[in-house]
Amino acid sequence: MIAIPAGFSPQEYLAMEQENVIRHEYRQGLVYAMAGGSDDHSRLSINLLTEINLHLRDGDCQFFSGDVKVNYADDFFYYPDAFVTCDPRDREDRYVKRYPKLVAEVLSPSTEEFDRGVKFEDYQSLDSLEEYVLISQDEMRVECRRRVTPNSGQWETEIYVEGEQVYLRSIGLKIEIRDLYRGVNLAL
Repeated sequence: MIAIPAGFSPQEYLAMEQENVIRHEYRQGLVYAMAGGSDDHSRLSINLLTEINLHLRDGDCQFFSGDVKVNYADDFFYYPDAFVTCDPRDREDRYVKRYPKLVAEVLSPSTEEFDRGVKFEDYQSLDSLEEYVLISQDEMRVECRRRVTPNSGQWETEIYVEGEQVYLRSIGLKIEIRDLYRGVNLAL
């Protein structure tokens, strides 16, 4: 990820995003252009969102794809590949959500280190976040990082691999890992 060389206020960033066709993420004054994704990245995102959609149906929770931002204070605005919010306060703004309970990222070679490190550290600032999910494009491997107890700073990690069922505890959803990877070419 390469930052655009300028310091932006959150307000300047949001104004720029409304006028721009290219999406950018914001972190502490720096703005990063979003790279394009692969076909497998897209497929994994669609498969996950389909499973979440069928599970949530018409309940109180909403799910979003990589077109809606997640924000914390003035620190960051990120576009997760998928996230779920059940907080009624997140119905107030159509473009920015602040209370997700689940965030999922499909890992890319250019962003994997950032998603595993800095981005996860940032997401931990969200008291509402219960689960952070990292989905590999290169192998059948899903890593679920979960808060041990609500509002705690302790997290536990569970890894799912081929032949297993992924459990998204925060929303009570079980997905066969083969269904999540349907149509993904792992042989490349």
